[in-house]
Amino acid sequence: MNRSIGLAALTAFLLAGCATVPHDPPQVAQLQPATLGLDAQAPAIDAAWWTAFGDPQLDRLVAMGLAGNPTLDGALARVRAAEATVDVRHADQLPQVTADGQSTYQRFPEKFIYPPPYAGAAWPITQVQANLTYNLDLFGRQKAMVAGARANAQAARLDAAAARLVISTSIAQAYVGLARSDQLIRIADGFVATRQQALRYVQSRIKNQLASQFELRQAETLLAEAEQAKTRAEGQRDLLVHALAALAGRGADFYPEITAPTLALDTPPAVPDALPADLLGRRPDLLAGQARIDAALAGRQVVRTDFLPNVNITALAGFAALGLGNFFDPGARTYGAGPAIHLPIFEGGKLKAQYRGATADLDAAVAAYNGAVLGAIRDASDALTLVRTADKDLGDQRRIVAGLRETARLDQVRVSTGLGSRLDMIESGFRLLEAEQALAALESDALTRRIQLIAALGGGFDPNQPQAAATAETH
Repeated sequence: MNRSIGLAALTAFLLAGCATVPHDPPQVAQLQPATLGLDAQAPAIDAAWWTAFGDPQLDRLVAMGLAGNPTLDGALARVRAAEATVDVRHADQLPQVTADGQSTYQRFPEKFIYPPPYAGAAWPITQVQANLTYNLDLFGRQKAMVAGARANAQAARLDAAAARLVISTSIAQAYVGLARSDQLIRIADGFVATRQQALRYVQSRIKNQLASQFELRQAETLLAEAEQAKTRAEGQRDLLVHALAALAGRGADFYPEITAPTLALDTPPAVPDALPADLLGRRPDLLAGQARIDAALAGRQVVRTDFLPNVNITALAGFAALGLGNFFDPGARTYGAGPAIHLPIFEGGKLKAQYRGATADLDAAVAAYNGAVLGAIRDASDALTLVRTADKDLGDQRRIVAGLRETARLDQVRVSTGLGSRLDMIESGFRLLEAEQALAALESDALTRRIQLIAALGGGFDPNQPQAAATAETH
């Protein structure tokens, strides 16, 4: 009977202690794929998409970047920290057992509550006890904290996947730039040789009084421009070597190990030609944003449980005695157990303010996700347009180069038969070399645009594959 009355009183006490949760709904709605015009079916991108370029050195550089890049190392460290937080939150759900021991040598005053023989003398006070605490989690606070920690850990894993994508695409783009610089150097060598030939021809005509100093200065200026173009291409190549070494996690000692690329600029890899319906699930950064929404929802639930009672079970058992001789006496035993209850009664509006803040955090996470989604759609759409434009521009330039090559061939035939001017042949050579320089730039642009599209579509990321959490798993 007394037990029933006690339980009824405890239940009433708990219910009376529940504070009213404010009505403060989220104000930002999450964008849905059905409203974004994503309805095309696009093939998946290979996880090792860069191998399509057929260059072993590029494969090696990407592998090094994915194993030793400091940015990725930092992201993986954040993954391990987030997973450790999950373990901490999970441990909070389990019973906590501790042991405490203390021995104090203390003099007891004569003018206080202690009787003789303790008053006026010093005695050791010894206490050893084991403590147990267990949070019943009646309203799901600890469960929500674990869910939030897991969502944050998932976001950290996806951030690491996004870092891998950035590193691989950055290495590939820099490598294409390196191939372009090498080709521009070769073309510049042709420019220099042709303009040296033109200068010698003008010098010969001056000796025969068939040309003026104006023509000589013009030929010298054109040669200087060709030499300047080669110098700039060589400088750009050095900068790209430095960038590739840094992305691979190496220093200046690695520069000599980067040799001329063997990838073909004129054979770009195939890429999707439309926005895929599963774009939001292809990109790890967007999935990380979704995980942060889940974490914010869990955080809001944690704050919501602050309005409800918190009940813990506590217990202790041990020994406590005055004087060392009494410590092992059976009468020195001590033990106890019972519930510990925390009730929010009056907190000056603190809980309501925390709940509003948690709701605002949720709105901020949704708004950040929506912004990332719109940015991703724009990035992918722009990349698709740039791929199409680059392909068309490249096709036009190839026709221009083909026409100029035929013109240069015919001018050479005309000169050899005495029907044409040597100046005309040199001029057509200039135009051909300039067109080939533009062609090399457009071929590298076409490859770069494809890499940018691969990045905008999430690369070879597969959300169904587990993401590595430790550096050792990626080395």
